[in-house]
Amino acid sequence: HKLLMFRQIYILKLTMSEDWFTEEKLGQAEKTELDAHLENLLSKAECTKLWTEKIMKQTEVLLQPNPNARIEEFVYEKLDRKAPSRLNNPELLGQYMIDAGNEFGPGTAYGNALIKCGETQKRIGTADRELIQTSAINFLTPLRNFIEGDYKTITKERKLLQNKRLDLDAAKTRLKKAKVAEARAASEQEVRITQSEFDRQAEITRLLLEGISSTHAHHLRCLNDFVEAQMTYYAQCYQYMLDLQKQLGSFPSTFLSNNNQSSSAPVPNVSAPSVLASASASLPSVSNSVVTSGFSELKSLSGSRKARVLYDYDAANSSELSLLADEVITVYSIPGMDSDWLMGERGNQKGKVPITYLELLN
Repeated sequence: HKLLMFRQIYILKLTMSEDWFTEEKLGQAEKTELDAHLENLLSKAECTKLWTEKIMKQTEVLLQPNPNARIEEFVYEKLDRKAPSRLNNPELLGQYMIDAGNEFGPGTAYGNALIKCGETQKRIGTADRELIQTSAINFLTPLRNFIEGDYKTITKERKLLQNKRLDLDAAKTRLKKAKVAEARAASEQEVRITQSEFDRQAEITRLLLEGISSTHAHHLRCLNDFVEAQMTYYAQCYQYMLDLQKQLGSFPSTFLSNNNQSSSAPVPNVSAPSVLASASASLPSVSNSVVTSGFSELKSLSGSRKARVLYDYDAANSSELSLLADEVITVYSIPGMDSDWLMGERGNQKGKVPITYLELLN
């Protein structure tokens, strides 16, 4: 009998709550409003969750552009199993280049160059793996922990707060409709209880939401770690490619045989060394290898020097001088000239030449 009585009371209360909810939707019932501070905290939490998800997903796309690979990693992660190790794109390209170089003959200029390029691509692939691993640990994991942990707790407590608000508003509505003094006394008691429960839940929710500021501070530190990992990766890649460029420069015959195809050959970025040298003090070896002491002396003193051309260069305009790999020209500096350029002379021809294409001779 007691169970039946409690069941009937519960059904009656549920029916009255549903009736009140319908009245609230129709604008006929009182609705307890949350204070402005709590509303702002809720809005901030929702905004944080939205943008954290977007940044996290796009970072995953950046680190692993292959959607099939991302799905595979997700499945293995959910199964709590380690994904099988596979060569990434730079490593695969590097292996193809090395195999081709060995097939053509390591003693040939092209075969040797392919092997050197392949080794560099594999180094870049290793650096890429390190970037992905570091970024996953220091950046993606904290963001995912917030979405799957802290924000889920906030959502749970917020839903509970909503239920407490519905109970409070339903109690207030019943109090308004109470006609008999005894019924009003019971309704007033119910309003006091539901109000107390609502206030308590609002305080719990507020404390959780105020932790979003700490989440932002933590994610800022994680963002700095991500930027540092990217900086290390790109610096490594640049250094690898710079070393490869120097190695390929030791095969002038390779470039001479492609003089008529210089437009299809990759042209080194002239401005990149100076930009990196000025932008990052953490790469002294890069800047020193580009602007050597010999070039510095030549720019500071009057006079000329002989220089060997390392790569083909097509003049961009009439003020520049076209170059052929392995030829020797005379170079000198003039006041006001850009630090990345020198004046070059070949017989009666003269014009600006980029110093990254030159090697000063003793």
